[in-house]
Amino acid sequence: MYKTILVTIDLTHKPSWELALPEAEALAKSSGGVLHVLTVVPVVRSPLVAGYLPEGFETHALEDARSQLNAIVAENIDQSIDIHVHLAHGVVHTEILKAIETHHADLVVMASHSPDRVREFLVGSQADRVVRRSPVSVLVVRK
Repeated sequence: MYKTILVTIDLTHKPSWELALPEAEALAKSSGGVLHVLTVVPVVRSPLVAGYLPEGFETHALEDARSQLNAIVAENIDQSIDIHVHLAHGVVHTEILKAIETHHADLVVMASHSPDRVREFLVGSQADRVVRRSPVSVLVVRK
């Protein structure tokens, strides 16, 4: 059914991989598809905040994220599946949308926090941004 599945995880939010990875893995197994696992390290967009970060902060953050991502994939996904691990750096929803195009995904699987009207009004959610802009189907998994 799905040939290329993109699953996105947030390394700072354990439910994102506890919820989304099993769903994506099951879909990849049942369809014989390729599973692309993506995490995005957000870019620090505020010069004020960036000025307080130590030299090499982003490089260290990317290295640490790659290590965490590889460990999560190794511990949580059946290695008999065709898996590709990706790390991106930038605006989260923009990087996810780029990955959909780059890897020719025909399904995106991602976890989302339960709706919270105040948070949604103020900042929205990455899942919401992806769902509204994605050229392919998006499966949003919640607790």
